Amino acid sequence: MAKATTTAYLPKALVAPQLTHPIFSAAAALGGKISATTVRMPITNVLNDGDYSGKIYVGAKKVEIDVLLDTGSSTLAVDGHFYDPTKDSAAKLTKIGQEVSYQDRSRWVGGIVQTDITVNSAHPLVLPKVHTAVAYHATEEMFGKSHGGILGLAYTRLNDAYTMPGKTIPPHYTYNEIQKGHRTYIEPYFSQLEAAGLVANKFAFYTLRSMVNKTTAKPESDPINNGFLILGGGEEQTDLYEGAFQLARVVHDTFYNVNLKSVTVGKTAPVQVTPPTKASHDPSNAIVDSGTNGIYLDRPVFKEVLARYRSLGLDDEIHAGYLPMSKLKLADWPVLTFVLEGALGSDVTLEVAPQTYWQTNAPKAGHASLVFYTGDGPSILGLPLMNNYFTVFDRSVNKGLGVVSFARIKP
Repeated sequence: MAKATTTAYLPKALVAPQLTHPIFSAAAALGGKISATTVRMPITNVLNDGDYSGKIYVGAKKVEIDVLLDTGSSTLAVDGHFYDPTKDSAAKLTKIGQEVSYQDRSRWVGGIVQTDITVNSAHPLVLPKVHTAVAYHATEEMFGKSHGGILGLAYTRLNDAYTMPGKTIPPHYTYNEIQKGHRTYIEPYFSQLEAAGLVANKFAFYTLRSMVNKTTAKPESDPINNGFLILGGGEEQTDLYEGAFQLARVVHDTFYNVNLKSVTVGKTAPVQVTPPTKASHDPSNAIVDSGTNGIYLDRPVFKEVLARYRSLGLDDEIHAGYLPMSKLKLADWPVLTFVLEGALGSDVTLEVAPQTYWQTNAPKAGHASLVFYTGDGPSILGLPLMNNYFTVFDRSVNKGLGVVSFARIKP
């Protein structure tokens, strides 16, 4: 792993508009120390069926843990099968327990300890006393094939926990018992890292796939199955992107909530997306989520998008969702265009190529899988969108809500 440093977070061309626009006026007033350190963490999609993971090192013995990297959650949790806090001289036990479930129905129950978390083994960046959940009950699919855990990169209000009558390690509280505890909130790892002045309040993803490319016997060695998480930076990583950034406004500090305005299939008429209703209690109609390896459109939007594909004679393949590559002519498939509300007054226009919403050689060589779905609630703009763009989550601006910035990725 390499550690880069920079004294400026923005290319010169971006400094003037960012500093003069009102959305950035609160950046200096957010508190915390400012650091010029950035960490480029290698990540891979092989261990978690397309979702990306990177390595952290837990406790005084620096136990190596592969954590799924998720902007759709906020908790740092590690599998208790691989890390034992009772054998960690840096660990402090607490009375706090957590139980967390995810949209794919995976879940875990665990106890919170405070311990050292290290990233970047070559030039270690150590943060002591990090609230870390040690999962002692988990569904089988929770941590994939990794020596695992999950690192949530969203905001504090997603990181709720429960104070119990006694220590939560060793494990003895059940799911129902934890639910009866006193509710509290834990500051997420990345927020603690930034507050300590170790990195700036932003991070970025470089990814090329949303499912594992299975063309080789060792997919972990295939460059397109690997990428980077940049902690503390983004725009200075000029070898990972090209062109200017587009900045989407984040409208709520739970997930990375954005306003999706329209979806266009090729050259067909745009599908207009309505704001969320009051009854839905959703703060926005879309979320940018690194922990989802598909694009999920709200049902009414998906219905209209599907009609556009039908007009192009492509709806049979959409319904199939899985084809031999010999029957998939990607040249005949249109680009999907997503328009988001911008942070600087103009809309953000993002293109998703057929090569990313169809994942070739997945889940096996010679076949292709469609990673474009429908669901209830806000649309989820997952990895297939991010695979087209170097994506920066800058939480230091917009009164702490942040912006999500997109620049064309360099393959």
